[in-house]
Amino acid sequence: MSNPLAIIVAIIIATAASLGAAVHLAKAEDSMNTQAQAQNHPYLGMWVTGDDRIRQELLPSGRYDEARGNRKSAYQGRYLVTGTHIDYWDDTGFTADGTFVENDVLHHGGMIFYREK
Repeated sequence: MSNPLAIIVAIIIATAASLGAAVHLAKAEDSMNTQAQAQNHPYLGMWVTGDDRIRQELLPSGRYDEARGNRKSAYQGRYLVTGTHIDYWDDTGFTADGTFVENDVLHHGGMIFYREK
């Protein structure tokens, strides 16, 4: 039979991790409200996948514009950069996030974006 204490500890750890993610998102949403805020960070500009199929421009207005293949402005919305973390709120209600792992490399949605030079 399983150790009940180990099961309880595992549940507590899983709950704490979920709450931590929810608190992070809630804080980002609180600071974002529903309006895009002007952004001043080192990540402004165009970001592209290695195959150049997805192109995402982070605008100083706090908005982004993403093209996919031949579809210009396939996705648009607002974003917020906090340190090396980025949160996205698409105009359709979709949310996502990412991490700038280097000045010129962004991990987002299971993809790797590179700063366009």
